[in-house]
Amino acid sequence: MRVLGLSSGTSYDGIDAALVEFESDGPRLHARLVRTGAVPYSERTRDAIRAALPPNRVDLGAVCRLDTWIGQEFAAVAASYQDEKPELVCSHGQTLFHWVDGGQALGTLQLGQPAWIAERTGLPVVSDIRARDIAAGGQGAPLVAILDTLLLADRPSAGALNIGGIANLTVPAKGLAYDTGPGNALLDAAALRLTGRAYDENGELARSGRVLPGLLGDLLQDPYYDRRPPKSTGKELFHPGYLPQTDASPADLLATLTELTAVTIAAEVAEHGLASLVVSGGGVRNAYLMDRLTELVGPAVVTTSDALGVPADVKEALLFALIGWLTAHGLAGTLPACTGARTASVLGSVTGPLAPRTATAPVRLLVGR
Repeated sequence: MRVLGLSSGTSYDGIDAALVEFESDGPRLHARLVRTGAVPYSERTRDAIRAALPPNRVDLGAVCRLDTWIGQEFAAVAASYQDEKPELVCSHGQTLFHWVDGGQALGTLQLGQPAWIAERTGLPVVSDIRARDIAAGGQGAPLVAILDTLLLADRPSAGALNIGGIANLTVPAKGLAYDTGPGNALLDAAALRLTGRAYDENGELARSGRVLPGLLGDLLQDPYYDRRPPKSTGKELFHPGYLPQTDASPADLLATLTELTAVTIAAEVAEHGLASLVVSGGGVRNAYLMDRLTELVGPAVVTTSDALGVPADVKEALLFALIGWLTAHGLAGTLPACTGARTASVLGSVTGPLAPRTATAPVRLLVGR
């Protein structure tokens, strides 16, 4: 079965796509990456997303426009893959709000109307992926635990880290997955405010600065870091308004925020005694962040998901292709121990007809091209 996974993360820079051909072999599931890619959002849509994210306030007209524009842009990406004959699309859409209160996830909102994809391609579309887990008492995040657990089935001492706007860690041996705190979110917000650029390329400006111990100590006082998993967070907490008011130079502030991301991840790696860490996400492109992370998590060995056949920038799109495959076969896409849900759930709602299929629930995923 060929499934097209579509995703846009908390950095909202564009739409990642992975067309994956799945073949079930009993407990092993083989995944072949047929085609992958990334398409930037239009300037109109990207600016509208930025204006709608916390701490900004929006009206329902803005929400409706965003739901339409994001849906149309996802549909255009999906249509560009039709020559490769996908049978199903699984679209995560764009998270605009993840409602957490007192450590409990109460709701989540992803926009990108799936009807535009179904109408443009004629294919069934799985969407609204996170809501079912929240309804079952879970965090609705990080859903990547199902993929990490299958990928690392033969690596009991390894953990998987994804650094997007928010960083999340999966520890398969302990049945844990949770958001550790900010990944690129504060770094990108500071770069935009201080330099006018969307991000600090390769972390070069941060590398030229120095970490400010007092400011770092203040940032580490956030109660989120003391909460026990399962837990999740987002730009509802780590948004531009969270940035400290300081006279620090841009380089020093970025160096300190980089250290915040690296230190909070490293503390969790040490907590679980991991021997290796497999990293993916946009944070892999930040050379200075990766250098700091590698130093702080030692002696744990840091690699990227490319070593498992999964390009670091493609992993989340692959995740949603996997969830689409699981949903099409009536199989749960969550691990309750990781999200905190009462029970495992088949994820998403389906737009368009989807013929039922059956397969054995996989215990290992093998990825190739």
